[in-house]
Amino acid sequence: MNADRPELDGRPTLTADRLWALLPLVLRTRDAQQHGELRELIDLFAEQLLALEEDAHQLHDDQFIETCADWVTPYIGDLIGYRALHGVTPAVASPRADVANTIAYRRRKGTALMLEELTKNVTGWPAHAVEFFERLATTQHMNHVRLHAPATPALRDGAVRQRITGRDAGAFDGVAHTPEMRRPDAERDRGGAPGRWGIPHIGLFAWRLEALALSQVDLVADPGDASGRRWRVNPLGADLALFRRARTEASIDQLAQPVNVPEPLDLRLLAAQVRTADRGTLPTAHTDDWGEDASLVLCDGNGLPLPISAPPLPKTPVVRVADLRDDPAHPGAWAHEADVGAGEIGIDPERGRVLLGSLHVAAHAATPYRASLHLGQARRFGGGEYERIPDGDTLLPQLTAGGAAAFQTQLDTLRPAGGRLLLQDSRTVAFTPAVRLDGVTTAGQPGHRMVIAARNGARPLIAAGGDVTLDLGARAVLVLEGLVISGAALVLPAAADNEPRTLILRHCTLLPGRRLQPDGVPAVPGAVSLRIEHPFASVRIEDSVLGAVQSHADAQIELHGSALDATASDAVAYEGLAAAAPGAELTLVDCTVVGRLHARVLALASNTLFHARLPSPPDPAWVAPVRVQRRQQGCVRFSWLPAGSVVPRRHRCVDDAADSAMRPLFTASRYGHPAYLQLAAITPRAIRQGADDEGEIGVMHPLAEPQRAANLRIRLDEYLRLGLAAGLFHAT
Repeated sequence: MNADRPELDGRPTLTADRLWALLPLVLRTRDAQQHGELRELIDLFAEQLLALEEDAHQLHDDQFIETCADWVTPYIGDLIGYRALHGVTPAVASPRADVANTIAYRRRKGTALMLEELTKNVTGWPAHAVEFFERLATTQHMNHVRLHAPATPALRDGAVRQRITGRDAGAFDGVAHTPEMRRPDAERDRGGAPGRWGIPHIGLFAWRLEALALSQVDLVADPGDASGRRWRVNPLGADLALFRRARTEASIDQLAQPVNVPEPLDLRLLAAQVRTADRGTLPTAHTDDWGEDASLVLCDGNGLPLPISAPPLPKTPVVRVADLRDDPAHPGAWAHEADVGAGEIGIDPERGRVLLGSLHVAAHAATPYRASLHLGQARRFGGGEYERIPDGDTLLPQLTAGGAAAFQTQLDTLRPAGGRLLLQDSRTVAFTPAVRLDGVTTAGQPGHRMVIAARNGARPLIAAGGDVTLDLGARAVLVLEGLVISGAALVLPAAADNEPRTLILRHCTLLPGRRLQPDGVPAVPGAVSLRIEHPFASVRIEDSVLGAVQSHADAQIELHGSALDATASDAVAYEGLAAAAPGAELTLVDCTVVGRLHARVLALASNTLFHARLPSPPDPAWVAPVRVQRRQQGCVRFSWLPAGSVVPRRHRCVDDAADSAMRPLFTASRYGHPAYLQLAAITPRAIRQGADDEGEIGVMHPLAEPQRAANLRIRLDEYLRLGLAAGLFHAT
């Protein structure tokens, strides 16, 4: 193929230049002298030919499941008898893998490998299939001895003990059990938990939590330590359970192992893994869970990964796995501090704690050490290093910034006409930025636009020392994307004019409670994280986490896929500028509100969970946990409301007015926990499947977890062998 021939996806194509070159030179010359009408006609021909050529190539691609368009996938599936599934979230909507593997599924019907792969493709979750009948304690025949299924486990083996009692007991425990009669596919809300150990039982364990990366973050000192030895890897300064970065199986003929699933790192299992890799000789710089491309690593001041080893090696800068929990015998101290040598660094993956040996304290003070880790999260919302898709803000003039001084300098540069400021890393910037954007004076002219965003693969933390004032001029638009802001509230002040201002938050975290204490408790429960004082402000919040909000009654606020968390159900999550006054007109879609709410107008609340209650003792200013002043406007649909709520007209909502058990139960309600605001499995089905698409109500609605489970049950009816019963178990 000639280098000068243009291509479409690797194939030659017709362009206007190629068609123009085919015309005689005399026609091209005369057309150039007569205003180029012929060239314009050729351009139109080329545009239509390109569309026809692209369509012809797509028709060829549509014959194959690997390259066809999404809308063609069901038609190819229909040719092989593929049954369509329940509609789900776009993240797992395409049945391409399911259709491609349909014939292979049928050939391997009922096998553990096939069921595990089916679970992954249908639900989108990492999975592990367990044949429970292989783990039953039985009297073994001498002609068929099953050494892999002893009736009595080897309790001297620490790894065996941990698998029996650990977080994923049942998925990888590998020990024998006595049988039980309960079926594994029993529904929890129909009486009791599902059974596991039985002859016809199959267990499909799924890991719903993702392991999200956090790269090259600064260590945070323990506030109660004066020696400079105790640190935490969590940039917010709280204990943090670290997660494994799952590795892909080496072969499709291999069942998933612990290293292939995103489970929390276990201290003892990591130590055993390190001992196996180390062999007691030299420190190793890499294991399955330690290294630059692994789950966890510490780097020195030059950015070089520190090696990890199980046995203590004198005069060697080595990281060792250590149990650094609080020492009950010495309040304020960590356990095993004396066991970490002067040249060693202890790390506790279950709590995210780091203990520096005395030789490393000075080195860390001169050139700070950093950590790269993975944390668990139920959904990709709030600040994070996950992929985010910008919408056109990339067309703005762009600047980049790193430290505090450069950050403020670049903000001042963008003040006159706006632009885009891109933060490059996940480090902590400890300062209070001054965000200013000039307005426009000409009537009808669009306002300036400023975007402060983290690049994809970064999650910067702005640790402010005071409230961050957003000084926006007339018709100005400010977009914050991918940021975590702690220690302060965002304040949009009032102005002398009546021109609008627009604030947009995407994938941001305005830390509920301002800061986290070392044990994860909010430092200032119920603190305001966003205050809108301008009456003509318009605020849009998408896929974010924020604390309490105060707003002028004439403003407008929209939240989509976000959490409004006042840190307690009886705290105030939303109100006006004065205490107990009504806040701005509010729109909530796929949100969870933790705390009391008082709005002037609730334009729409859809698939939203209001987790609120009145305080004790009662507050005379609050007559209802959720109160809307103008009930003749707006609508509340497919939402959960506490009893006594005063809201506009309802459509298929759920509350606990008649049944006190009809309440949401969270796996965790504190920000920073991996399962933050995830509904527990024992939550009533009316809430777990009460959304407009039969999904769960609340901020986790976009995950479509009930639909994924329903799709799996449909597929199991087709691919499970006669007489077997399979159940879905959430490992996290």
